[in-house]
Amino acid sequence: MNNYKLTIQYDGGRYKGWQRLGNSDNTIQGKIENVLTELAGEKIEIIGSGRTDAGVHALAQIANFKMRKQATEDEVMKYLNRYLPHDISVTDVTLMHDRFHSRYNAKDKTYLYKIWNEQYTHPFMRKYSMHVEEKLDIEKMRKASQYFLGEHDFTSYSNAKSKKKSMVREVYSLEIGENAGFIEIKIRGNGFLYNMVRKIVGTLIEVGSGEMDPASIPGILESKERIQTGRMADAEGLYLEKVGF
Repeated sequence: MNNYKLTIQYDGGRYKGWQRLGNSDNTIQGKIENVLTELAGEKIEIIGSGRTDAGVHALAQIANFKMRKQATEDEVMKYLNRYLPHDISVTDVTLMHDRFHSRYNAKDKTYLYKIWNEQYTHPFMRKYSMHVEEKLDIEKMRKASQYFLGEHDFTSYSNAKSKKKSMVREVYSLEIGENAGFIEIKIRGNGFLYNMVRKIVGTLIEVGSGEMDPASIPGILESKERIQTGRMADAEGLYLEKVGF
């Protein structure tokens, strides 16, 4: 059995997320598995480094699969890109050792969030960013971001659908920058709960708009009550940027 590692980019706008669903074929995982099954002549299952929600994009999602058929890395990559929808691309295929596992071997993940912070809409980025019309205070957002650094119980910033035994995660870095009308938020950690990044971004937006005091964040974390986190940022502004191994 050959074990292949895939690096994948996708526009998640028209999909129901990464994870294959029993009642729908409209997922990233499902689309890739269907093509690989045709290539292999047998049922193929791929393992993703993590699940992205419906509407979320990826710049470098990592997945792996095992296949009996002998095929070079180049043959696998060309076949996938020939038959996958045009909003899913495989940018690299690497033959790995048998024990490589894209989820269990992942050490950290980096997410990027894009906010279009102008009064007018951005016609070309409206599907790839969240539009916030009110001018946000970047310095207040940066001050607030420091409270998320380190190891915390992020129950307040999870979703009720989160099934993880532990809600403790460590955030290594959280950077906020400006780029030609966009506010770009980059967060790196050892793992993220369901909806955690979008809820953190939602809190930062509320801080930037003056709706929330940055000093209230430690209390929200300690409360472990999801209702206190307020808004959740839209899915279309979120990108899985990088997975570290």
